[in-house]
Amino acid sequence: MEYIIGVDLGTSSAKVIAVRQDGKVMAQSQQEYPIHQPEPGHSEQDPDVILEAVKSGIRSVATIMKDPPAAVSFSTAMHSVLAMDQAGKALTPLIIWADNRSQPVADRLRKTPLSATLHQQTGTPVHPMSPLCKIIWWKEQAPDIFQSAARFIGIKEYIFYHFFGRYITDHSTASATGLFNIHELTWNKDSLEAAGITAAQLPEAVSSDSIIEGLQENVARDLGLPLDTRFVAGASDGCLAQLGSNALDKGHATLTIGTSGAVRMAIDRPVTDPQGRLFTYVLTPGHFVTGGAINNGGVVLQWYLNAFLQTVSDRPLQVDAGLQQALSTPPGAEGLLCLPYLHGERAPVWDGHAKGAFIGVQPQHTTWHFLRALLEGMAFGLLSITEALEETAGKVEKISVSGGFTHSPEWVQLMADVFQRPMYLRHESDASALGAALLGFQALKVSTSFTAVEEEVFPPAVEHAEVYKNAYAVHGKLYAALRDIFPVIQTSLPGQSA
Repeated sequence: MEYIIGVDLGTSSAKVIAVRQDGKVMAQSQQEYPIHQPEPGHSEQDPDVILEAVKSGIRSVATIMKDPPAAVSFSTAMHSVLAMDQAGKALTPLIIWADNRSQPVADRLRKTPLSATLHQQTGTPVHPMSPLCKIIWWKEQAPDIFQSAARFIGIKEYIFYHFFGRYITDHSTASATGLFNIHELTWNKDSLEAAGITAAQLPEAVSSDSIIEGLQENVARDLGLPLDTRFVAGASDGCLAQLGSNALDKGHATLTIGTSGAVRMAIDRPVTDPQGRLFTYVLTPGHFVTGGAINNGGVVLQWYLNAFLQTVSDRPLQVDAGLQQALSTPPGAEGLLCLPYLHGERAPVWDGHAKGAFIGVQPQHTTWHFLRALLEGMAFGLLSITEALEETAGKVEKISVSGGFTHSPEWVQLMADVFQRPMYLRHESDASALGAALLGFQALKVSTSFTAVEEEVFPPAVEHAEVYKNAYAVHGKLYAALRDIFPVIQTSLPGQSA
């Protein structure tokens, strides 16, 4: 039985799986890599470290499988960019989605009519996460790099360049850059003009199901693959998580919490939110994915544990133990509310100035109340995205959950209680990597018989409905009340990132 190698280039690791036509995962590997924050507001990675992690993961899985794959198909995290010179050498680190250095650029653009135009054309709200804003930042703040740059590419394009000697991206990944027209499936003229670059400085954009051949001989040896191995262009991780979760049907939303978090739903045409709260990305011809992502998912949980709960009896506190303690406190955290905007925020507010805040602190609140309020703050943010999704794309009939947070049943139950909707959990491998493999089979026109995966259902606890309804109503007013305070904090107080 043929198999596909699915590669998921995540923010913190590269996950590689071997998937048969029946959907069974036969082998897997995960290679982690760090995020560097050389100064406040900057989030970078070394593209060569990620390249080696991908090579190692593919080689490991290919060694386990022994027989060569039918193809290798890629999923990738969105919004990364680096500058390359004419000789194909990186001029910069990889600047990832969490980087906020281009916030002044986004602020300026959002005050102009061009902001709404760009959102409608590209499906990507104007925000410092987008390569569009990052490239403009280079033009203004690092003109030597900007003038020397022959190409601006993301991490998958960097890997493909080293594999094939060509700059190639896919329509899905391109549609998350703010530089790609999702209606015409070409690089967007207004975005190019705003960035001061030409289409020739961006990768060749191909359909997500395009087959790429021409693997370089030295790379084939490194990977342990035949020279004639076919690669599939692939798509962005969010879109492929939708495919891998079998959630392309109408009204079927997916909710993911990993390093960040998101709620998404598939649609059959490129509809954009008139209020600018949501993104719309390309998946494959005739399939688009709309929704919203939050910056502050598991990364905030890890921050809290590291900053305040590093040791219990001189031993590191594990995430699971911390969650159990927090989720044993009463729903609503006894009146404590949290805006978990440690890294600014994307949907639905799209404000890189936003900061974290705890509101309503009282003497009865303990360490665990604060952690529960943080988790509930994440949930409220994702609920607000879901409501915007229903206003824009239609009623949400079902929510499937995935991501690292699903390792905690109590956390999944918290989401069901806050949403007052059942959450459906499929026990399977990484949804984005699985989606990449499924896209690979589709690209090769190989039939699949992915068996139905049993779903665990988490029904909402109705006795918590009133508490969360009231807390959510108050939470919805907090950002509006503090929005004008955040920029003042940023510019007036020491230790704040610009």
